[in-house]
Amino acid sequence: MSTAAAPTVRTGTVLADLLPASRTRDIALVVGGAALTGIAAQIAVQPPGFAVPVSGQTFAALLVGTALGARRGFLSLALYVIAGVAGVPWFAQSSSGYAMPSFGYILGMLLASTVVGALARRGADRSVARMAGTMALGSLIIYAVGVPYLALATGMTLTEAVAKGMVPFLIGDALKAALAMGALPAAWKLVGRKG
Repeated sequence: MSTAAAPTVRTGTVLADLLPASRTRDIALVVGGAALTGIAAQIAVQPPGFAVPVSGQTFAALLVGTALGARRGFLSLALYVIAGVAGVPWFAQSSSGYAMPSFGYILGMLLASTVVGALARRGADRSVARMAGTMALGSLIIYAVGVPYLALATGMTLTEAVAKGMVPFLIGDALKAALAMGALPAAWKLVGRKG
């Protein structure tokens, strides 16, 4: 009886695949995903004692990967990274370039969006429990790249980089994950009702 509420959309599909297929659609999704990440990055503050700013870009990067799938998620974040390195001021706090201690987190977002997109293709975005695991893995990937980069860029020890570049962000990451855990499975339920 519980299977009746499941979406009728086949496995291997991400939310973006529900739009009519075309090259124009894919280009718009990639550009839109990069722009969303850039806009979300401007929702940023740098609390005292934090090594990098708290921003919405990590949430956006994971959301883009999950909604668009691995290929388009990767391309969106690659566009975001390349344009930001080239001078578009859309990294956190209107920054650009690569000579900043937080650049490793941006590279981690590129990898994380690809991984969560691949998991979404396998249905990881269709239930709260699987979405929780997907968001946790995505955040872990971002930290796995960002924290060592922070340590190298600032001369901190790895322990100091974890204490300043990861631990203070864990509560915020949990809140972002909770938002995604509710939003994406709810979107699939809505699609299932309309499908």
